[in-house]
Amino acid sequence: MATPPLIFVLNGPNLNLLGTREPEIYGSDTLDEISARMVEQADRLGVELDIRQSNHEGHLIDWLHEAQARGAKAVIINPGGYSHTSVALHDAVKSISTPVIEVHLSDPERRESFRHTDLVALAASHVIKGQGAKGYLSALDAAARL
Repeated sequence: MATPPLIFVLNGPNLNLLGTREPEIYGSDTLDEISARMVEQADRLGVELDIRQSNHEGHLIDWLHEAQARGAKAVIINPGGYSHTSVALHDAVKSISTPVIEVHLSDPERRESFRHTDLVALAASHVIKGQGAKGYLSALDAAARL
């Protein structure tokens, strides 16, 4: 039996606090709840997920490199605040041939002006924003279609 295609799901800083952190912006779903729905959908789509979260920029960069090395079909990433500040994360996304889909629960362009620049989006294959937790499922559908 063939191994199902692998999709990495990488979550950046403060996403471990979902459900309690500013629910009026990010919703009341926890990262574990979002991940569980993603796993259910992945089973239906016939793909395997490797879901991770870190508050450390270097971990996200290492995991992007690992996704490439392991032959992942795609990476779904919510870089959190690093979207707006990390040239290194931008460069890591740009340096791999694995397609990267960026997800944001809120729409950064409708928030504070410092969130309007998205460095990761400049290198990502696709960006999904403002759909809340459903954005992760939209990203998974898009990744599975690649």
